[in-house]
Amino acid sequence: MSERVVILGGGVIGLSCALELSRRGHRATVLEMNRCGGQASGAAAGMLAPYSENPESPDPFFRLCLESLRLYPEWQSEVRRLSGLTFEYTNSGSLYVAFHEADLLGLQSRLRWQREHGSSGTIVEGKSLMLLEPLLSRKAIAALHTPEESHLYAPDYVRALERACRNAGVDIHERLGEVSVAQWEGEIALKSADGRTFGGDRLLVCSGAWAGRLAETFGIPIPIYPIRGQICAYEAKPAPTGAKLVEHMVFGNQGYLVAKENDTLVCGASEDVAGFDASVTERGIERLAKWNKQLFPFLERMTPFHRWAGLRPSTQDGMPLIGPLDESGRVLFAAGHYRNGILLSPATAKLAADYADGKSPETFCRAFLPNRFQRYAGVNSMREETDIWLAKLGSDGR
Repeated sequence: MSERVVILGGGVIGLSCALELSRRGHRATVLEMNRCGGQASGAAAGMLAPYSENPESPDPFFRLCLESLRLYPEWQSEVRRLSGLTFEYTNSGSLYVAFHEADLLGLQSRLRWQREHGSSGTIVEGKSLMLLEPLLSRKAIAALHTPEESHLYAPDYVRALERACRNAGVDIHERLGEVSVAQWEGEIALKSADGRTFGGDRLLVCSGAWAGRLAETFGIPIPIYPIRGQICAYEAKPAPTGAKLVEHMVFGNQGYLVAKENDTLVCGASEDVAGFDASVTERGIERLAKWNKQLFPFLERMTPFHRWAGLRPSTQDGMPLIGPLDESGRVLFAAGHYRNGILLSPATAKLAADYADGKSPETFCRAFLPNRFQRYAGVNSMREETDIWLAKLGSDGR
């Protein structure tokens, strides 16, 4: 049955959900307080790397990320077709670099369980490693090579998503300022700062780091908070032979480097707790530059030409909120994806649309239900615990 779904938030998650809902016959309306993709989405490095970025165990979050990676070939092709636009989508593979024996043991342990979940990864050392990345530091003793991982150019991808949504009939309203939920227990009604009202049969909350502000509206803890992620980029023109300075996505315990088709080398990310302040700091960029030079010594004589920051919506348990608020299903959530919003866009869109269609998701998806934090005595106790969590994160200097 076709429904009117109002989507609060026009980032990569909101646009992806709107597109999937429209493809399934629903009438989607996107409400964005600024401009689509103007926050974390457009600032992302665009890495599709579930094996490298979720290294601990095959928990539900990893499983969702892996599912999304597998959806990407068909998903990105459909976005291109519907939008008429192109964007970089590169199957570069990845290297997770070890500099010490203890780090190598960790990579070997990680590889064992990742192979059980589809990875064709291998540990590469010595000359084999240098053949893969000739300019990598000679202090690197090994790396976990994962061929399946890819990356895309986030600004162009988000732009194509927006165009695809418009071409598919999605109604998009930007620069609305503060949007409040006026009614949700029956008919859905939202009001923008200029007094306009938007109604529908169902509400889908995709407002990223701002979703936490709705805790009082819905009467449940919504522990989503902004984490500032700072990124920089170097000019990195290929050698006369056509070889890139960096061939793979290269990860280490301090961040990552990835080369883009526009001849830039993107490095991230320096993280800290700064509220909703998305400004760039010298300390944050200096941390990146120091680590870059350890990984690729040629960067010692280079200076970043571009610096930027985005607000990443982090949750207290590290997993997004995806699913219905209560049994009525009138309010759905798809928020709190932290630094995996680009990667998770197709899987989240599919899962949110399945909920809207009344389909039961796989059992592991229950881990993402937005009401899972109700075990706390109340919103105040959640705030107190979250303040402690944020203070600890801030003291780590990341």
